[in-house]
Amino acid sequence: MEKGKHAYFLSDLHLGLPTALPPLERERKVVRWMEEVKPHAAALYVVGDIFDYWFEYKYVIPKGFTRFLGKVAEFTDAGIEVHFFTGNHDVWMFDYFPQELGVQVHRQPLVTEIAGKRFYIAHGDGLGPGDKGYKFLKKVFINPVLQWLYARLHPNFATWLAHKWSRSRRDPERGEKGVDGAFLGEDKEKLLLYAKELAKTEKYDYMVFGHRHLPIDFLLPGNVRVIVLGDWLEHFSYAVFDGEEIELRYFEEEEEK
Repeated sequence: MEKGKHAYFLSDLHLGLPTALPPLERERKVVRWMEEVKPHAAALYVVGDIFDYWFEYKYVIPKGFTRFLGKVAEFTDAGIEVHFFTGNHDVWMFDYFPQELGVQVHRQPLVTEIAGKRFYIAHGDGLGPGDKGYKFLKKVFINPVLQWLYARLHPNFATWLAHKWSRSRRDPERGEKGVDGAFLGEDKEKLLLYAKELAKTEKYDYMVFGHRHLPIDFLLPGNVRVIVLGDWLEHFSYAVFDGEEIELRYFEEEEEK
């Protein structure tokens, strides 16, 4: 990584999801952040659930996200690496992003070296103990035959159905099981438990996850740093690696300076 340049990480934008801040305003906020970090960026890692729903038909992609996608194109056109990780809400990314935007799409955890430091990067869904129901559901989502059958649905109906299912899981009385909420403790956080087990057999400097919607910075035995990126629904958090250290930051705080 070039001296003076940084690698940036963020996740769980859930673009398109109605929240207290309207979807278009959240997208604009992401784009403002991208404009701010672009001069310093060597690479951008967007670690899953970029969209609240995404499915690519052969000739059709979901409506919207024009500002965000245009900014991504600016990054890749400027020679900045952009990595998209599929999450549980946008697992159906196929060839559009590599071909149209020059983005590298990762469907599995990525082990990579950045400035001499070893990183393990993953969205985080289905990792760690338990959650057998979701792990089965993910197998359904990534099954090629079932993807082909889903693609036979008209985009209007398929998109309506997907949004209805997604929002039903965010019922205020139910929440989204296993994702939102306060820190559960070192012995109960699934991603920390997963990271601990992984660190027993492989040496990493940093492990970076999304999915949990809660910013977490935790040091494991052996000086392994675990970063959970939070989200852009409530926290507007991200991580920056300067070649020596990684740090969690919050865009709202920087806007107020």
